[in-house]
Amino acid sequence: MTVTFEVRDGVGTILLDRPPMNALDVAIQDRLRELAEEATRREDVRSVILYGGEKVFAAGADIKEMQAMDHTAMVLRSKGLQDAFTAVARIPKPVVAAVTGYALGGGCELALCADFRIAADNAKLGQPEILLGLIPGAGGTQRLARLIGPSRAKDLIFTGRMVKAEEALTLGLVDRVVPAAEVYEQAHAWAAKLAKGPALALRAAKESIDAGLETDIDTGLTIERNWFSGLFATEDRERGMRSFVEEGPGKATFR
Repeated sequence: MTVTFEVRDGVGTILLDRPPMNALDVAIQDRLRELAEEATRREDVRSVILYGGEKVFAAGADIKEMQAMDHTAMVLRSKGLQDAFTAVARIPKPVVAAVTGYALGGGCELALCADFRIAADNAKLGQPEILLGLIPGAGGTQRLARLIGPSRAKDLIFTGRMVKAEEALTLGLVDRVVPAAEVYEQAHAWAAKLAKGPALALRAAKESIDAGLETDIDTGLTIERNWFSGLFATEDRERGMRSFVEEGPGKATFR
């Protein structure tokens, strides 16, 4: 199995396991979509980690597989590629990418699907597709520009250059840089903390932010207002407010 899914303490880990570089072939892409849908569906999964192991996150697509495809084959495949990554991006739960080693091309695009990115101090990220005469095809031109801004995204995509972890942090491409040996541990700590939070409120926050970024401010405020008022029907809202009044902030236990 080239991608596995393990759940512990409410945290589901999607682990890429295709040595030596976790090249993202069609089989892995389809498996990612399946596991994203499983993580979305399962109530025992409260948060998710994307991880490629201790040495490398994912060095990109399987170039040999892509080289064999002609225009017609890629027209037929490209939507499946994007759908797989979109399924990861739309998991309605907190998702963190634990990035070690290379996260290039499709690997970088997979990390972009997470809500938060923790990178090893030896990580290198980039979108080198231009060096193949291509552009990113799994959401890179869209998610990268939304994350770090169009000018910075164009610099990385136009040149195809790799950036080390510290520059990635400065650009806003990753959110935290830690020693390589601590990447998964810190990702799990982040995910485990949120796994104890109010699941529906976290979903509401994620969907409000993500959907709001795709529309105008008035529509975004409507999305926020509908989620905000809807949460007043949940038991977690009752628990959270009662705990705040009786015990002070940050002590509620959510179901």
